[in-house]
Amino acid sequence: MITKYRHWAAGGMALFLSMAHLCGADATAPVRPRILGVAQVAVYVHDIGTARKFYRDFLGFEEALALTNPDGSLRAALLKVADRQTIQLLPEATPATDRLNHFSLETDDAEAMRLYLKSRGIAVPDQVTKGTVTTAFFQVKDPDGHVVEFMQFGPGSWTVKDTGQHLPATRLAARISHVGILVRHLDASLKFYGDILGCTEIWRGSGNGQQLSWVNLKVPDGNDWVEFMLYQNMPTLANLGISHHLCLEVPNVAKAAETLAGRPLPAGAVLADKVTVGVNRRRQLRVLDPDGTRVEVMEAHTVDGQPAPSSTAPPPN
Repeated sequence: MITKYRHWAAGGMALFLSMAHLCGADATAPVRPRILGVAQVAVYVHDIGTARKFYRDFLGFEEALALTNPDGSLRAALLKVADRQTIQLLPEATPATDRLNHFSLETDDAEAMRLYLKSRGIAVPDQVTKGTVTTAFFQVKDPDGHVVEFMQFGPGSWTVKDTGQHLPATRLAARISHVGILVRHLDASLKFYGDILGCTEIWRGSGNGQQLSWVNLKVPDGNDWVEFMLYQNMPTLANLGISHHLCLEVPNVAKAAETLAGRPLPAGAVLADKVTVGVNRRRQLRVLDPDGTRVEVMEAHTVDGQPAPSSTAPPPN
């Protein structure tokens, strides 16, 4: 499913909030199944061949699947970060479009999740799709129009059939810790990801101390999280790829930077020349793929092991 980035008009947001309010808890309503973590991030690329060099050769991930068109050209590629986490590369439908196609959350029961979301007033497909990479999946839209996919893995799921086998030593990281998405309507997003999906807010941050910039919500049954990138005015297309991002967790960012510096940098990709410490007080390194999508490389802990305080700044108007 290919969608372009858009955000809801005020009327759409009001409708979402109204429906979420009306569809409250009910003893007979379906129970939400577990949400275990971030399963996939899918991005548009101008040229899959060039993108493959970045994600496969530069970042070191195994190319688990490559799908071709009848003429032999690539129509998708799947890079395996871990048994239950992948990066999907898709050819852009039109030039100058947002690079985020969708991101996926793992659930232990896709059909139960579909019925649960339907009971909470969320538009869902009539049925789940049976897959080979996963047992079942389906997609919905969040309040800002992002496509959120729910994936269920099982014994027959293609990416986990070989669980326990050695993944390549070349991979820069073994985990996608979070995905970052642009959010205009914070209240509506907190309703969707918090009240409906059951995610828990774990941190708020401000870039200038005057206005809220980030809100992190952890999935209810795992340690991964979704990071809201708040904005007041729609960012430029160039900045969409920097805001929409995936984060690779590493034990030592300096070592990761050294590893990447020793590998050929694909044309168009950008590797920051130094490690920085973010507002969240974690060491991180900025990397951009050849199409400008940000891959954040970050340590799991703060520089001194103490949690970064949450900001009390107000969100954008």
